[in-house]
Amino acid sequence: MRKVRSIAGDSVNLLLYRELGRCDDAAEETLWRLNPGLAEFGPVLPAGVWVIVPELDARPSAALPVLAWD
Repeated sequence: MRKVRSIAGDSVNLLLYRELGRCDDAAEETLWRLNPGLAEFGPVLPAGVWVIVPELDARPSAALPVLAWD
């Protein structure tokens, strides 16, 4: 895990997408668990907040669609 500083106007989703290239539910849930006091800043983070970013795969594996004729 690594720590990054937020930029003015960052939201959790924007920070995750910038650092990991993804902002899905699993990445967001992991980030909230690692940073329990982060919600106190509200939906938009101020500049300079240290955030622990989880180490996850860059992209989640895509689920294959289910086709009617399979």
